[in-house]
Amino acid sequence: MELDIQCEEMSPCRWAELLSTMKSCKSIRLDDCNLSSSNCKDLSSIINTNPSLTELKLNNNELGDAGIEYLCKGLLMPSCSLQKLWLQNCNLTSASCETLRSVLSAQPSLTELHVGDNKLGTAGVKVLCQGMMNPNCKLQKLQLEYCELTADIVEALNAALQSKPTLKELSLSNNTLGDTAVKQLCRGLVEASCSLELLHLENCGITSDSCRDISAVLSSKSSLMDLSVGDNKIGDSGLALLCQGLMHPHCKIQKLWLWDCDLTSASCKDLSRLISTKETLTEISLIDNNLRDSGMEMLCQALKDPKSKLQELWIRECGLTTACCKALSSALSVNKHLKVLHMGENKLGDAGVELMCEGLLHPNCNIQSLWLGNCDLTAACCATLATLMVTKPCLTELDLSYNSLEDEGIRKICEALRNPSCNMQQLILYDIFWSSEVDDELRALEESKPEVKIIS
Repeated sequence: MELDIQCEEMSPCRWAELLSTMKSCKSIRLDDCNLSSSNCKDLSSIINTNPSLTELKLNNNELGDAGIEYLCKGLLMPSCSLQKLWLQNCNLTSASCETLRSVLSAQPSLTELHVGDNKLGTAGVKVLCQGMMNPNCKLQKLQLEYCELTADIVEALNAALQSKPTLKELSLSNNTLGDTAVKQLCRGLVEASCSLELLHLENCGITSDSCRDISAVLSSKSSLMDLSVGDNKIGDSGLALLCQGLMHPHCKIQKLWLWDCDLTSASCKDLSRLISTKETLTEISLIDNNLRDSGMEMLCQALKDPKSKLQELWIRECGLTTACCKALSSALSVNKHLKVLHMGENKLGDAGVELMCEGLLHPNCNIQSLWLGNCDLTAACCATLATLMVTKPCLTELDLSYNSLEDEGIRKICEALRNPSCNMQQLILYDIFWSSEVDDELRALEESKPEVKIIS
């Protein structure tokens, strides 16, 4: 049994009612529920008396250090079987880390700890690392985003990594580490016996100077499948260094996020080679890089390669125009693997989308999610989009937000939604202006087809 509640104010009566339910829950989620330390007393009792409870999510609540102290009393009990604990943005400080260290040292059932968005600081996380080094600790996933960490944390992290071969996922995004610390971390990862599968280093002050060391991790850790270095200014030279590791035969990367990395079309030659030859790669994000049409055309050539197994391509805000849409259409008509395509915030225009739809309508194309928000579209392309919605039963998600479709365009989309052949599950229409009559049509559509979620 699962309890999943978000964004609900808890009255004493409602809380008492839920406590009764929690006694038999396997998973409890109470995000954004205005909980405080007093609620943690009750939750501690639930943890102690409900041995089937394996997952507890309490994100975005003002629990504070006092609340965590109460929680940990339950977590330290022999009857506790909790495996996953989420405490993101719970107003914790370094004072909570001593209590959590005790849990890590004593509770082998705990395999996931998410404590991002808390002011733990370097001193606090060093204490957590001591708990990780205890032989009883079997932690597999550690999330430390936005924890106010500095370069001084790396020595403690490396020591923990060296002693913890069970660790599979490490997220350090949005901490001011810098190149020197990231290089040191990567050297530790190469030497450590851990089989890391996920490494997130977004917005960590990385430049091209760190990329050779990250590349060494990629080439030595065949377990690493998910790498994110988004929001770091690595540039084309850094990407070229990363690709040396990514192209290594030992590298089995599946998910690669390179958003806002100061890449240009010059990087697309390396990226194209990666997409066309690395058959394990299924998802890549290049959002907010200045690739332009010339770069996109190179990526399209890679998508046409039979070896490409890419399923998700995120190229929002990449300086694209109508000029690249013919090449994209050609790639879509050949590629059978691509399922998700994020093209928003590019000046494709109606003519570009018309061209794209030629490829999207091809029998080879199996697109499921298409994002075209803020692409300079008008009602003129909606008839073609409506045809796509009806003709492609695989298409279940479409985003047309921030486009001037007006009543005429929305009515064409509504007509497609009414067609029994349309399998749309989610239609996103933020910031589009239509009349009250069209609004009534949309509401009526939602009532007649409850399987369709219209978000506006």
